Amino acid sequence: MSVGKLRHRVTIQGLIRADDGYGGITETWQDVATVWAAVEPLRGTERYRAQQVQAELSHKVVMRYREGIKPHLRLLYNGRVLEIEAVVDVEERHRWFELLCSEVVQSG
Repeated sequence: MSVGKLRHRVTIQGLIRADDGYGGITETWQDVATVWAAVEPLRGTERYRAQQVQAELSHKVVMRYREGIKPHLRLLYNGRVLEIEAVVDVEERHRWFELLCSEVVQSG
């Protein structure tokens, strides 16, 4: 992977769960890091669920290797949320990650 192809800024976020003081849990997403990446759309589908049309898009995101990147994290890219589905350490050399992500878009 050429570094020049990493032309998109993405923010890695992790889910934080905290006691709300009333016996419940509050969940918020917290920024972990902002990195350069290559974002490539792969395919899209549409489904009819709960009387709404949902479009689901899949993306491949390539970024430099970074400790702690797991499927429980998500990415923010141009105001869109990409859920990390799988993390592939390319050639298992700890240089590049390929993240397979999904984005669900609510349609009216």
